Amino acid sequence: MALVRLSVLDQSPIRSGGTAAQALAESIELARHVEQLGYSRFWVAEHHGSDSFAGCSPEVLLARIAAETRNIRVGSGGVMLMHYSPYKVAENFLLLQTLYPGRVDLGVGRAPGSDGPTAQALAYGSPIGVDYFLNKLQDLRAFVSGERPATASFSRVKATPRVNELPEFWLLGSSEQSALYAAELGLCYSVAHFLNPRESHELAGLYRRNFQPSRECPEPCVNVGVFVLCAPSEDEAEDLALTRDVWRLGLERGEPGPIPSVEEARAYVFNDEELALIRQRRKHAICGTPEWVREKLQALAQLHEADELVVISNCHDFAVRKRSYSLLAQAFNLMPAQ
Repeated sequence: MALVRLSVLDQSPIRSGGTAAQALAESIELARHVEQLGYSRFWVAEHHGSDSFAGCSPEVLLARIAAETRNIRVGSGGVMLMHYSPYKVAENFLLLQTLYPGRVDLGVGRAPGSDGPTAQALAYGSPIGVDYFLNKLQDLRAFVSGERPATASFSRVKATPRVNELPEFWLLGSSEQSALYAAELGLCYSVAHFLNPRESHELAGLYRRNFQPSRECPEPCVNVGVFVLCAPSEDEAEDLALTRDVWRLGLERGEPGPIPSVEEARAYVFNDEELALIRQRRKHAICGTPEWVREKLQALAQLHEADELVVISNCHDFAVRKRSYSLLAQAFNLMPAQ
């Protein structure tokens, strides 16, 4: 198998006792850090009305991150297209590509990235929901590429500024529908193992079996989004994994708060049902020493027939998060940026 490339998906996590301003500043610093380590891409996520994540506008944050870096590809992981005009998204990313030629990825997702009332606020009365996602996706692709949109009434509409090299187009997902959309349209596909670890390899296979070549993507192209925490010792990795366990339990109770500290996670009192749920999830967790993590990630990449992994490493302490990416880069012998 070819060497595995590593990239980053940053959610701008807000830590307990911290602020959104700190989280965004840390996203910018992390982008500079992983570029120097030799990571391939730096994607930022979209979440709305969240006490956990500060990144609500990928396009705005990307402009700052691209200005603070030199060579690493930057992109959205992803823009939640159900909320927006495809035309406006196209122009945002054409503008980014004009400012930072050859470095921009347009990653699109189907999920709302919010709760129901917040999604309604984003739509602000528009009746066009997720049922029209495929239409929006087709129109977005046409606006970006300068082709005729699928929606007939937009046939004379052109998105600007035009660019010599298009942004790289990715569809992100964790469901069969997203895999089939990506395959049908000939798009690159980023499958979210961190959201659907039991079936993500089957989704990658579904995409490959149904793939229709396109001008931009003549062959199937898959990367895998995966949650990873890398630490010098097993005991420390266990503590870091516990913080994610506690945060996820809060999310599922409808209390998506900041990322807890190790001390806060240790103090949490689990009931039997929560302990059973955590034991089940830990079967798919990739938290450990560099050597153990490398072995698990290489096996995961092989299972998905992917040569790129997009790593999420949320934890309370930003220095520990940076170290996790450093240890991972060393384990995979990444070449530092010159």
